[in-house]
Amino acid sequence: MRGGFEKRLELHFSGDDPVIGLGLGLRQLDFESLEEVLHAVQCTVVSAVGNQFFDSYVLSESSLFVYPTKIIIKTCGTTQLLKSIRPLIHFACELGLTLSLCRYTRGSFIFPKSQPYPHTSFRDEVIYLEESLPSHLCYRKASVMPSKLSSHSWHVFSGASEIHESHMAVQHMPDVLYTIEVCMTELDRVLARKFFRRRNDGKSCHTAGREMTEITGIGDINPNALICDFAFDPCGYSMNGIDGDRYSTIHVTPEDGYSYASFECVGSIYDDHDDVVHMLKKVVQVFRPGTMSVSTTCTSHEVWTRVASALEPLGLKCRSCAMDEFSAAENVVFQTFTNRRK
Repeated sequence: MRGGFEKRLELHFSGDDPVIGLGLGLRQLDFESLEEVLHAVQCTVVSAVGNQFFDSYVLSESSLFVYPTKIIIKTCGTTQLLKSIRPLIHFACELGLTLSLCRYTRGSFIFPKSQPYPHTSFRDEVIYLEESLPSHLCYRKASVMPSKLSSHSWHVFSGASEIHESHMAVQHMPDVLYTIEVCMTELDRVLARKFFRRRNDGKSCHTAGREMTEITGIGDINPNALICDFAFDPCGYSMNGIDGDRYSTIHVTPEDGYSYASFECVGSIYDDHDDVVHMLKKVVQVFRPGTMSVSTTCTSHEVWTRVASALEPLGLKCRSCAMDEFSAAENVVFQTFTNRRK
């Protein structure tokens, strides 16, 4: 597992197939098809779990979530994430599904010169996306959201169809969902050591991962979640959490000098207002980062305002805040925080 800021791709599909109503849709894709997609990306499945709502996969390089009409792939290192788009569109088409929304996000790469095409620059990524997406995704926008920290800028590409815009507006009014993506660097060294394994510990990656989940406090971030965890050798950790139709995920690269951890979750603005505050506080307590960025994607303004109120009492000061609007009337708010001692 190679660390650093992940690349994240989210694809939404629509279709008239009655199996979608039965909760199948993209979940009908067989494992061989998923493996073919992941082979193009250059990663593999190391662990999996699912429930009645979606399937969750821990990858050798982060995570994959498959819902009936939505798929999310998050990968790190030198993976070629965008190469998953064309095969996914192809397989979805065979199931009678049509792409209606594409969203690609990432932070600033720690080692940008190590990235292979099409991730050699954001310009190259946008060109590749433009060429890979069907023409009916006509509402397209690319943006680099800056911060006062040169190492933390947020890259967003969104493409949506007219159908998706109106469909989303009607479909999600009763349950306005948000996505929070957290990137943390300069982790507390003592806490980061908990993500190292003892040499020749004789434990499986699953057993060692379960122990890391317990001793670090990750299991307390959302006690209701079913956690699928994995410890890499000699260090590093990944987990996916499943709670009903919601997921959360954490990935850790603990080495000194370039320590990094990410946390991502989805929720609804109609959840208890304290839920997101509680989770973010727990995440900070697990890692104690020196620098932290938080991207919030939502059609509502209600969520991102809670982020600072959660973090500032823990000694993290908001250094910058940027906002931009994308297709499907979604706002992305990008905030950066540093330890007050900085």
